[in-house]
Amino acid sequence: MSVSMRDLDPAFQGAGQKAGIEIWRIENFHPVPVPKSSHGKFFTGDSYVILKTTALKNGALRRDIHYWLGKDTSQDEAGTAAIKTVELDAALGGSAVQYREVQGHETEKFLSYFKPCIIPQEGGVASGFKHAEAEEHQTRLYVCRGKHVVHVKEVPFARSSLNHDDIFILDTSSKIFQFNGSNSSIQERAKALEVVQYVKDTYHDGKCEIAAIEDGKLMADAEAGEFWGFFGGFAPLPRKTNTDEPKSTDIVPSKLFCVEKGEAVPIEADSWTRELLETNKCYILDCGVEVFVWMGRNTSLEERKTASKTVEELLRSLDKPKSHIILVIEGFETVMFRSKFDSWPQTTNVTVSEDGRGKVAAMLKRQGVNVKGLLKAESPKEEPQPHIDCTGDLQVWRVDGQEKTLLEASDQSKFYSGDCYIFHYTYPGEDKEEHLIGTWFGKQSIEDDRVSATSQASKMVEALKFLPTQARIYEGHEPIQFFAIFQSFIVFKGGLSTGYKNHIAENELPDDTYAEDGLALFRVQGTGPENMQAIQVEPVASSLNSSYCYILHNDSSLFTWSGNLTTSDDHELVERQLDLIKPNMQTKLQKEGSESEQFWDLIGEKSDYQSQKIAREAEADPHLFSCTLSKGDLKVTEVYNFNQDDLMTEDIFILDCHSDIYVWVGQQVEPKNKTNALNIGEKFVERDFLLEKLSTQAPIYIVMEGSEPTFFTRFFTWDSTKSAMHGNSFQRKFSIIKHGGTPVLDKPKRRAPVSYGGRSSAAAEKSRSRSMSSSPDRVRVRGRSPAFTALAATFESSNTRNLSTPPPMVRKLFPKSVTPDPEKLASRSAAIAALTAGFEQPPPARDLIIPRSLKVNRDVPKPKPEVISREDSGEALKPKPETIEEDVKEDEVEDDEGLPVHPYERLTTTSTDPAEDIDVTKRETYLSAEEFTEKFGMTKVVFYKLPKWKQNKLKMALQLF
Repeated sequence: MSVSMRDLDPAFQGAGQKAGIEIWRIENFHPVPVPKSSHGKFFTGDSYVILKTTALKNGALRRDIHYWLGKDTSQDEAGTAAIKTVELDAALGGSAVQYREVQGHETEKFLSYFKPCIIPQEGGVASGFKHAEAEEHQTRLYVCRGKHVVHVKEVPFARSSLNHDDIFILDTSSKIFQFNGSNSSIQERAKALEVVQYVKDTYHDGKCEIAAIEDGKLMADAEAGEFWGFFGGFAPLPRKTNTDEPKSTDIVPSKLFCVEKGEAVPIEADSWTRELLETNKCYILDCGVEVFVWMGRNTSLEERKTASKTVEELLRSLDKPKSHIILVIEGFETVMFRSKFDSWPQTTNVTVSEDGRGKVAAMLKRQGVNVKGLLKAESPKEEPQPHIDCTGDLQVWRVDGQEKTLLEASDQSKFYSGDCYIFHYTYPGEDKEEHLIGTWFGKQSIEDDRVSATSQASKMVEALKFLPTQARIYEGHEPIQFFAIFQSFIVFKGGLSTGYKNHIAENELPDDTYAEDGLALFRVQGTGPENMQAIQVEPVASSLNSSYCYILHNDSSLFTWSGNLTTSDDHELVERQLDLIKPNMQTKLQKEGSESEQFWDLIGEKSDYQSQKIAREAEADPHLFSCTLSKGDLKVTEVYNFNQDDLMTEDIFILDCHSDIYVWVGQQVEPKNKTNALNIGEKFVERDFLLEKLSTQAPIYIVMEGSEPTFFTRFFTWDSTKSAMHGNSFQRKFSIIKHGGTPVLDKPKRRAPVSYGGRSSAAAEKSRSRSMSSSPDRVRVRGRSPAFTALAATFESSNTRNLSTPPPMVRKLFPKSVTPDPEKLASRSAAIAALTAGFEQPPPARDLIIPRSLKVNRDVPKPKPEVISREDSGEALKPKPETIEEDVKEDEVEDDEGLPVHPYERLTTTSTDPAEDIDVTKRETYLSAEEFTEKFGMTKVVFYKLPKWKQNKLKMALQLF
């Protein structure tokens, strides 16, 4: 479909070039831009065109176009809005989905653009904007419906408007009342509070009282009496639901029409299939509440305009003027549209034709308009980040039937493909210890072991009161967080569990469990020493891949094979993995294309093999779904343009990122549903609601409210205080709106790591190296790179982390490799080894003491890594202890301005003569500067730079918290 200059309305030039919302109002049959300051303000007598542009992770722009029709708009204006919507889509390349929005019956997607709600005003451009003046406040009554977005409608200010099923907002001059129908849900009440806040800010400048009225409560409550006084006094409401549009539960059969010469011609067929739709025609699919218009790629702009008019006429003839009309273009059909057909081929979206996007882009460029958004975008190449602290404590168990065996530190990153494992990772969070408990299922593992592993891991989560995040991971689908935790990971063929052995014997299958003296081939992969894997594959030529390095060995020979597409970083990873797989054998290097005969004798005859890297499922733009599981049937509702406030504490939500699935469980969810969360996640994956070819083995995380890990919260603008609040969704929001601001919360105390199987966390820390399992001091055998051998020592320092300060959230644990002079590097390596020798003793267990404020004396120079040995003595230079002195600068200490000073004895929680009129959450602020320093061992400036959890801990020790 070509688009000429005359088809593009001047008001649309440059539209859709960046993420955001653009709005036009139809005035005299032409679209006129609406300034951003007026976005969300609609008039009942007008029609509007709304363009929502979204930037996707792959760099492309997705566009949704809506045309909104006020209840008093003219038929001509409504028709113009529909036609202009088609024109705008054509100008943008013909890929947008188009929606008709009728006032009072808007789609949830449209309402999500204008959270918390839209409240159309009377009047419009045709009536000269004769809307209500803001000089005198009028008492109004609104009905609110919706759990995820709120449909707000003004109703007559009368008792007869009230009912038991909905939420009502009574806006008076001095107070806003929210009336909660007895049959309404907590979630609906909480969402309605957002409308209360909107009314308060919009019509009262944020200055008025708020009251909540519960349906059924009588005059005992003064505010309830005041509310009913506006309606002439209390009287019970009738039981019958007073809804203006009763919902029908009957399933209406779909009807398909072909648009021919402006007429909707019915199509008779036993079932709807994709083959019925021809690319040079337009079709109408009537599904009752939703009516779809499908436009073939080869249809003209005039044909699409005709189809848009035809569907409007069809709905008028069927007396369904309020149905949702959704226009889709061939190749860009919505999930909902495709789901209406019995069969729809799983094909990717077609590329937007040059006739669409390219020619329009060229036309706009000649006019000097920025056309960046119309051009095909390159996918940004970003190295995936784990978003998890990598310095925590790890425990791993191998599952054998109903039993589990704790693995030694040297074996906890060596898995067998025929086994199942449970891992418990404890790491420092922002203000407390975080836990991740997961299961890993090998490709060859049996179902009984998988069920047992899941059950035992779930019991561990329950034992910790559902605080940990739980993960279900399959071999070959491991997420980046998993590899970041294990760092060096090896998967051997075969298995050690009794169930696996029995399965092999019963089915008379060969037991190919890895043996050190047998023939084995490993594919080495990863991005660096903090993320590297060796995967055992079949020892045949077809297992090779030009993008990887391999390790091949038998009892007497050891080869490393490098594909032509590998890099020096890949070669380093092979060297490091050799230390774990075959540390004491000499290596014979093989390059692709110049292999020795001995190599082929081991691996067999040559054959074709792959050259492309094995790509993990890419992370897609996240979608949030609200979930309900009833009688085994999972129902989901998508939450559009979501934010943290959409996560209701009574519900379970699923965040679908395609590569990973997160099941978020609210604190108020019933215990039986909490334990069923993994089942909900698995059913979601099986159903594949977005029709995106979800892998049934995609990682699933169970995330509990209040313990959200950073690799989940990164999808939101996150406020941790919200997820730590108590009470139901309504109580939380009402407390904030009623009293203003977020209430002060007690953050949970730092939890000590929990040990299972009799081994303490301290013991695990001593026996485990978070960087590598091999020793950096072991002498390397001949045949390895001396430069790499020396450099490896710098990667493997055994220095322990200072546990008093949480490390950065994401960081590289090892430097990138270089190729320096071997002699200098070897000397440097030896010196660093000596330098770190003094740090290898674990620190003694510390009693709980109040730390003093310390600082490093700036006059003492730090030793430079380049000068760490003395030539005259030949001994390694020992690091000089840094001079420590107490930070007691008096000019840094200032009492809070305007606050009275009280002695410590009157500020404690156990004081017999407590100070009056103080903020009990900030008792320490009333201490004098001298007494504060004496009690805390540091100045106020230093104290308030500490993490909040550490401040609270010190205050608790001094009985000030």
